[in-house]
Amino acid sequence: MTYPTLAPASRSFTPGDYPIKTYQSQSGVETRILYGSKRTNMTLELSYDNITDTEAQSFATHYDEVKGSYLTFALPSAVRSGWTGAPATIDVVSGAAWRYDEPPSITAVKPGISRVQVKLKGVLS
Repeated sequence: MTYPTLAPASRSFTPGDYPIKTYQSQSGVETRILYGSKRTNMTLELSYDNITDTEAQSFATHYDEVKGSYLTFALPSAVRSGWTGAPATIDVVSGAAWRYDEPPSITAVKPGISRVQVKLKGVLS
């Protein structure tokens, strides 16, 4: 159940937020309660451009291996290829893992060449 070890052409990361509940009194005073010490709902969108159809197939295979959005998994360091900041900055927090937010989208660019877009969600495990 290893995620494909390809470097994405582009990535978009959203760090999520801490679990907070906001209450507002009748007078308008707001009270906020922090319900956890770790961020949740991190998102990562990856795009793999001009890869072979066999490489594109590996994303569909991995999606099947983890039963779609059912199981969680770790990402290989290749996903952060090109990022010069701290690797942990664009990854899930400690104690969390990734799962598919939706099925990978595979687009044929020309015979034998594809583009794959993947949307992942970080969840506490």
